[in-house]
Amino acid sequence: MYLPDFDYHLPTALNEACLLLAQFGEQAKVLAGGTDLLPQMKNELIAPEVLVSLKGIEGLREIEYIQGKGVVIGAGATENDLVDSKLLREKFLSISEAAATMANNQIRNRGTIGGNIVSAVPSADLPPILIALKASVTLVGKEKTRVIPLEDFFVGPRRTVILCDEILTQVIIPDQATTGSAYVKFGLRNSGALAVVGVAASVILDGSYVKETRIVLGAVGPTPMRATKAEHLLIGKPVTETLLEEVGRVASMECSPISDIRGSEEYRRDMVRVFTERALRKALKLPSLEGMEDS
Repeated sequence: MYLPDFDYHLPTALNEACLLLAQFGEQAKVLAGGTDLLPQMKNELIAPEVLVSLKGIEGLREIEYIQGKGVVIGAGATENDLVDSKLLREKFLSISEAAATMANNQIRNRGTIGGNIVSAVPSADLPPILIALKASVTLVGKEKTRVIPLEDFFVGPRRTVILCDEILTQVIIPDQATTGSAYVKFGLRNSGALAVVGVAASVILDGSYVKETRIVLGAVGPTPMRATKAEHLLIGKPVTETLLEEVGRVASMECSPISDIRGSEEYRRDMVRVFTERALRKALKLPSLEGMEDS
């Protein structure tokens, strides 16, 4: 398989890149790591006439902490950058762990956090844990910059709110008093597989009671989705074995999975039930709840 013909542009500044995207409109695509875009082109799923590369733009790969803002991840940071980041491993280990489950080492060396988000593939691993941690994204366009919550970014499979002249430049994870967070997934191989089901969870405890939680499901709907009914079931209650089982059951009823070659609707729902409970246990650092008394 060969790539179709295209014009290649290598801007050295964001405004230059945005102007190129505005000029060529729907005929142009942004090239970051290329791990999703180039295979689509080779398989003749898309045929952009213009590729605008971000490789010449400095500052898109940094991972830093900014006081009053939180952890800021440049959209060009690779998945292995997330795995290896000392800052992320100290503040949000769940992001590093989610990145480590993706593809293989060669792909993780090239694939970027921005590309994983903008591709808007329902089975993508990073959006669920980022949404669970209240992440927002910065979109820079020809005339203005906007910051939106990541959970409002997706509108359908491979569809987002990003405009044709915009580039996703940052992912921002705000400071928060999270007791714990986790991402777990089920794939058809031991490692590197696309998620058949992915579940992210973040939890804030007040003593033994759940003060706040977010449960985000991936690969079981057209976009990553919050399991809000399951969340509400947890809030204000002490964590018990029975409660976690019920939360998993409720989450499994909220999703809208399809049946395909990787799993039936019924199978995916059952995996949501199991993996929601696992994600919450991991977030709470409770590998086993044996011995806890139900309240």
